[in-house]
Amino acid sequence: MSPLRFDGRVAVVTGAGRGVGRSHAMLLAARGARVVVADYGAGIDGVGSSSAPADEVVREITDGGGQAVACYASVADPQGAQAIIDTAVETFGRIDVVVNNAGIHDPGLFETLSVERFRSMFDVHFFGTLLVTRAAWPHFVAAGYGRIVNTVSEAMLGGISELTSYGAAKGAVFGLTRNLATEGIAHGIRVNAVAPRAYTRMSASHSDSVAAQLAIPTEVMDTINASMPPELCAPAAAFLAHEDCSLNGEVLQVGMGGVARIAVVRTAGVMKTPLTAEDIAENLEEIMSISGAQVTAVTEMVQ
Repeated sequence: MSPLRFDGRVAVVTGAGRGVGRSHAMLLAARGARVVVADYGAGIDGVGSSSAPADEVVREITDGGGQAVACYASVADPQGAQAIIDTAVETFGRIDVVVNNAGIHDPGLFETLSVERFRSMFDVHFFGTLLVTRAAWPHFVAAGYGRIVNTVSEAMLGGISELTSYGAAKGAVFGLTRNLATEGIAHGIRVNAVAPRAYTRMSASHSDSVAAQLAIPTEVMDTINASMPPELCAPAAAFLAHEDCSLNGEVLQVGMGGVARIAVVRTAGVMKTPLTAEDIAENLEEIMSISGAQVTAVTEMVQ
């Protein structure tokens, strides 16, 4: 098939100064997109700020013959989110793609996490995604076209401790993705998400804890981490950002050289009227069986 190019398109990538976001920005630019490299330059816990990460990525893109501009605003601030989109429109005259990637990481056992730490996580992951998308939405509606790629995580499905705040915030982004996909289809807007498997400064901060929880030897964990460079996540984001992508409301888990669909299914269950708690207990195996389960869909794919 023909290469998936972005010539003439303008893309905003948040959290693009390092890690997975940098890889997204670099690949989109290499394929012809004009890119807004949006990064507040904060630490992994959201503290501090610096223009250096965004500036460095812009230099890499322009040195390679691409077009990019930096924006240092915070996605968690309404004015900052608006400034990110305004940068795209004022610099390049349009906005076609938003990749919501900005995030922070602040793991801890549930009983040790304050409400303020939960709020901080939601401010960046959920409200950051919401605010940037809201700022771009009128432009997409007016154009009758738009591509939104959000960032979720397998952490939203559980399985590893110390991630209640992070996983909950990503679960909120998942819900936003699915519901925006329902509303966006009428305007030519596709909304999907990636769930990256990548070794970055964020995951590195939790790597030892994960290894201990799962009883993975240090040398084995080092090998696993080495197999997860963030560059391997960018192709999925680029595909979902492309005009030829017909998916809507989907999540692609990507990394380590593989890609897969993460889907919510509804089992066949049981039907009985009236239904009692005892009926559920007696038929639990049938209720929980995924044999014959159906994937819940937000819209039909456009062929």
